[in-house]
Amino acid sequence: MLPFMQLRQEFEAAVLPADESAADRLCTACVDLLQVDGASISLLHDRDAWGTFGASGEISRRLDEFQFTFGEGPCLDAVAQSKPVMVPDLAHPADSRWPAFMSAVLGMGVRGIFAMPVILSGANVGALVLFRRTPGTLTEAQALGSLLAADLAGGPVRSLLRRSAFWQADCDEAAPDELILLGRVEVAQATGMIMGQLDVGRSEALARLRGYAFAHDMTASEVAWNIVERRLRLDDDRPDYNV
Repeated sequence: MLPFMQLRQEFEAAVLPADESAADRLCTACVDLLQVDGASISLLHDRDAWGTFGASGEISRRLDEFQFTFGEGPCLDAVAQSKPVMVPDLAHPADSRWPAFMSAVLGMGVRGIFAMPVILSGANVGALVLFRRTPGTLTEAQALGSLLAADLAGGPVRSLLRRSAFWQADCDEAAPDELILLGRVEVAQATGMIMGQLDVGRSEALARLRGYAFAHDMTASEVAWNIVERRLRLDDDRPDYNV
């Protein structure tokens, strides 16, 4: 591990320039500098995981998708509790806080997972999540580095909002509610289609989508794309229907 000041310099360099790839570069820097196996940045809105803002790779992105699909996981808890969530061994028999999420990620070979809140305008808007394939706690240096990276993650979020058409020019900061515009567009569109097909409210439609994903070993986004592209209708209950 690098000395703290050098670590700060490396992380600060990773988020410059503040363009569309800054969050991905920060996640990749976490893997390289903190000696973990993966990292992602998830944005939340109204206590729900709305979008993967950055990731070091496909596995990290899929782990974040699981949190949205199952509605549980370290990112959601870190934001709700306004503090880091550290799980050094997901396979520990005494730990059963996220049964669906833990089963899915253990199946991918993930053993340790650590989430740090990301704060923007004084609000918890998401979390930086690190994972490792071997069990074990973070060292003090790794923990401090992860908190530093989470603090810097707010910069790319702010920059993206400022470039969006929804930025309020007379405000210094973005309203947290605007983060919903950065979310999983395919899920929002599919949820609207389910509402029309089943004549249900948004919450029920989203629950149906997530339930289908869980029952068919898919992520919510995978189900959503099938609905949006009209390969799947959740009101079609034929037993031989396949995506």
